Amino acid sequence: MPVVDMPLHELRNYKGVSPKPVDFDAYWDRAISEMEALGTGCTLTPAKYHFPGVEVFDLTFTGVGGATVYARFARPEKREGKCPALLRFHGYSGHRGDFAHLLNYVALGFCVASMDARGQGGKSEDNLSVKGNTLNGHIIRGLDDPDPDKLYFRNVFLDTAQLARIVMAMDEVDETRVGATGGSQGGALTLACAALTPKLNRCCPMISFLCDYKRVWDMDLDVGAYHELRQYFRNFDPRHEREEEVFTKLGYIDNLNLAPRIRAKVKHFTGLLDTICPPSTQFAAYNAITSEKEMVIYPDFAHEGFPDADDIVMEYMCEMLK
Repeated sequence: MPVVDMPLHELRNYKGVSPKPVDFDAYWDRAISEMEALGTGCTLTPAKYHFPGVEVFDLTFTGVGGATVYARFARPEKREGKCPALLRFHGYSGHRGDFAHLLNYVALGFCVASMDARGQGGKSEDNLSVKGNTLNGHIIRGLDDPDPDKLYFRNVFLDTAQLARIVMAMDEVDETRVGATGGSQGGALTLACAALTPKLNRCCPMISFLCDYKRVWDMDLDVGAYHELRQYFRNFDPRHEREEEVFTKLGYIDNLNLAPRIRAKVKHFTGLLDTICPPSTQFAAYNAITSEKEMVIYPDFAHEGFPDADDIVMEYMCEMLK
């Protein structure tokens, strides 16, 4: 078996090396309360597209900090009783995708929402005002602000949970049958959504980003999606005098630390040749999950799409139709 990381038997027991802030749980309990205070209101505007048997909408809601968050929402035109629902999250710097990408699930009887992450390639608004570096990348956005609530991904993680609450509150949705999926950043947001939404039924994260940051650094793989970590140290802490402080603060937005909160069923997908989001970082978060779970492994694949993975995810989500 090719190896770019630990052997598989070590991956299955790896617990992660990134630190966890001492007030981590209080931090997220407070954040969830702030998000829940916003309620479950949203605006559904009929979209310009028309598909037989399907209703499609532009969905917007006001997220934490007053930002407008956008998602595409689709549902079956004819419904008998309440439907299961699926939440979809996109990769780093991308966007929610086309309505056409939602219709396979709608045809099976699902309502589907696909969210734009703030300030990336879609329509969601990033109105966060922070002190410090904003040169490049979202992991480090807010890192130099004295207030850890200004970390960019805190707000995006909360957006995923707020979208889940909004969809669960819809008259046509069965709140007990809602799942989430996404790859790379979308995998990270899927994990975060599950961690912050105890009622979520199941989730399928793939090649998950935003896990065990210190391990990425230790492997000298702070390149590609994690390049901003290297750039940050080179520009703002070249002698690493604040390294422990930096990685501890990043611990607030590390899925390694959020994963123990997950109650949903989990089917995670990982490629063992991934040098963008190393397998050990993904296993660190996965191993911290205590709910029912399964790791689907592709030994010869890297940070890319996997054969049959979408079919496996759909089959897994379709269990909620029963």
